[in-house]
Amino acid sequence: MVNAAFWTLAAMVVITTLLPLTNSVQWWIRMWDFPRLHIAIVALALFSVALPFAISLKPVLQGLLAAAFVYQAIQILPYTSLAPTEVEMVSAPSQDQEVRVLAVNVLMENTRYDDLIRIIAREDPDVLLLMETDAAWAEALESVLVRYPSVKSHIADDHYGLIFATKLDVVSAEFLWPSDDVTPAVKAVLQSPNGPEFNFIGLHPRPPVPGNDTETRDRQIKEAALMTSSADRPTICMGDFNDVAWSWTTKRFKRYGDFREPRVGRGMISSFHADYPFMRLPIDQLFITQNVGLVSFARLENFGSDHFPMAATVFFAEGEASEDG
Repeated sequence: MVNAAFWTLAAMVVITTLLPLTNSVQWWIRMWDFPRLHIAIVALALFSVALPFAISLKPVLQGLLAAAFVYQAIQILPYTSLAPTEVEMVSAPSQDQEVRVLAVNVLMENTRYDDLIRIIAREDPDVLLLMETDAAWAEALESVLVRYPSVKSHIADDHYGLIFATKLDVVSAEFLWPSDDVTPAVKAVLQSPNGPEFNFIGLHPRPPVPGNDTETRDRQIKEAALMTSSADRPTICMGDFNDVAWSWTTKRFKRYGDFREPRVGRGMISSFHADYPFMRLPIDQLFITQNVGLVSFARLENFGSDHFPMAATVFFAEGEASEDG
């Protein structure tokens, strides 16, 4: 009985470790991209608990568990404090040059409108991206959105509404539907307070859940990177990617867009699920290009959504951009 239990659990650890290596777009395979920390913990726990037991082919079992643990640990290592940071935090030359950005998945069914209004009023972002906005949320937020000279809204009751608002001068702003999907993305060219123009891209593709394979999501993330891969402007990309920071699609996104990631070397700063700490994962992303200076990056408090708001302060150097600001 003990022998069968250990081998069954070990097989599950090995299979869930190997499945994502297929790069399949099937949702039930790609979902195992997400709980890498959880799988690593289970592998280590099984390895340790098995030590005093007599188990058939025990060296093989422990070797498989050790290999799974090491592989999973390597994947998540960049998102711990053991790794070097990829983006240094620096001070802007002056506060007047700072641009505050805030991205929030509001959860369409959430009705704690006033709590989010208070967060927006306190943070006073220059650029605001709201996701899962239906008519009720749009109406509730009218009092705060009126403060923004430029507001673009795609109101929908399918959990893929978007509201984009900014106080900055807008060169262009549009909703795009990458990959012919029904979930929009926003692409804007904005002017920073001290002059330099920059790109802002906001994403909220579909998650890998029953009925949703990841082919469209993966292509949407890729196309978002290609929007900026040859851009001559600094670029910020934010949103609920419904994809973890360590997945191969996110790594490809970073490579294609030449992005850097503030989470690297600082910890997972997990944004979902807000109600269940043991389930939290880093799926609300912030990526910046080399010529964007990072002043701050933070997860804000729970306001009733299943996602935490993600906030950052950045700046853009005038003239020639410098690395890390």
